[in-house]
Amino acid sequence: MGLFDKLVGWLGLKKEVNVLCLGLDNSGKTTIINKLKPSNAQVQDIVPTIGFSIEKFKTSSLSFTVFDMSGQGRYRNLWEHYYKEGQAIIFVIDSADKLRMVVAKEELDTLLNHPDIKHRRIPILFFANKMDVRDALSSVKVSQLLCLENIKDKPWHICATDALKGEGLQEGVDWLQDQIIQSNQNNENMKA
Repeated sequence: MGLFDKLVGWLGLKKEVNVLCLGLDNSGKTTIINKLKPSNAQVQDIVPTIGFSIEKFKTSSLSFTVFDMSGQGRYRNLWEHYYKEGQAIIFVIDSADKLRMVVAKEELDTLLNHPDIKHRRIPILFFANKMDVRDALSSVKVSQLLCLENIKDKPWHICATDALKGEGLQEGVDWLQDQIIQSNQNNENMKA
């Protein structure tokens, strides 16, 4: 751990992390981000994101700046403009939307093959959302349909979630936080 990181820890400050939240429209990205904020900062009415919005939330040791990117087809080309700044990715899948699972896989493949992402060991958290919906696919089935087992060069994790109730979100954020802290420690060790 570098001197700056130690100082940040001693002062009780939190390291800032930029996270991209991606996924098709109506997958639940904005609802998930809203649930991750403290209850007094949550909004009651969620509206579809147009373009993108920036939200913030904190965990025990990190301060997250989340770029909530619209999943509508006409806005998906905006995603790549934020890849360089992203230190982690949250990819949200509507596990009840079997018809568009192929589209989600195409977008994921495009993301993974982009030059700004392809050679980086960036952690990816997958939220298989809407598990409360009848006939929703399990997180294992979503993983299989997206061929996540083929991602060998990046840490990834998938969680079954119900964003409306907040179920499964904490497990995912804990995993993401651990990956980011571990990555920062590895980077510091490589510099030493």
